[in-house]
Amino acid sequence: MKTPVKILLAALAFSTFMIGKAFAIEPIYTGWLSDQAVGGYDTVSYFTNGEPVKGSKDHKVTWNGATWLFSSAENKALFEADPAKYAPQYGGYCAWAVAEVNEGYEGDPKIWKIVDGKLYLNNNDSVQERWNKDIPGFIETANKNWPGLLEK
Repeated sequence: MKTPVKILLAALAFSTFMIGKAFAIEPIYTGWLSDQAVGGYDTVSYFTNGEPVKGSKDHKVTWNGATWLFSSAENKALFEADPAKYAPQYGGYCAWAVAEVNEGYEGDPKIWKIVDGKLYLNNNDSVQERWNKDIPGFIETANKNWPGLLEK
């Protein structure tokens, strides 16, 4: 058998074996092509402006393996003083998905809600509609699921 065919068969066997295997997720969602948390949005702005505002590379912080951008030096300073207060729950992954399917799907920075002083992102409008039907229940379940997602 020629070597390229052997390599192809080995890759096929490995990928077949890996189907269905769970992998740990990164603590902060940044997407495939970036190291920016929350899609480059200023997480402090959700709390101070009541809406997401794009951050600037002029005001950036590296925390928990990701780059966080802020719209102002003031917001950067607030984040640096207490990152856990401003970072989205579940690392910016979709809150509903962490609860309902126990998976780390992308959270959309424009689909959000602050509940009890904590920021939650969801993947899309229809998912957020489902999440809104039982926010306390989904938060309770997601809080239980989240540590396991980091350890898979």
